[in-house]
Amino acid sequence: MSRRFVIEAVLVAIYGELLAPSQPVEYLIPYHTIMELYEMKDSPEPVMPEAEDDAHVKSKIGELIAYFDDSFNRKKLERALGVPWRISPPLPINPNVTFLVVNAAENAQYGEALDPIETELILTSMREQAPIVTDQLELMGKIIQLEIPVQVYDVYDFEFAVEQGIHADDWMAP
Repeated sequence: MSRRFVIEAVLVAIYGELLAPSQPVEYLIPYHTIMELYEMKDSPEPVMPEAEDDAHVKSKIGELIAYFDDSFNRKKLERALGVPWRISPPLPINPNVTFLVVNAAENAQYGEALDPIETELILTSMREQAPIVTDQLELMGKIIQLEIPVQVYDVYDFEFAVEQGIHADDWMAP
């Protein structure tokens, strides 16, 4: 049985280990985070602080864009994009990783406290009862400060999350 996580598309490009988990995983990726890949790839702004790392990550972003633009995968995505909150058919990456693209609908539920992408990640997590994996300490802090009832893992705790994790029942109990 695979574990599900909500994640931004760019994290898969930055952290290659996310594509080699010890157990099967499904990544729920809000569609708008895929659209951000195009902006990042063409932007003069660096994604990574070191020039060599930035070039590598932008290359990986290009590969990810090519994967999503593949005609077979594009057809699967288009089916999901017609209806809010529809999830695409599975897009297998390798035997242990599958992408599921979510046509998330940001609704400004958290006002200006969260940006639209953060809101989509949180709402997807709530709807699908799946933890968020992120490298953004600010987002984790906002989730705690606003007492948003979602589970979040730092990307560096990903293997722990895959192997055993903390189940919602454990952290919701008094």
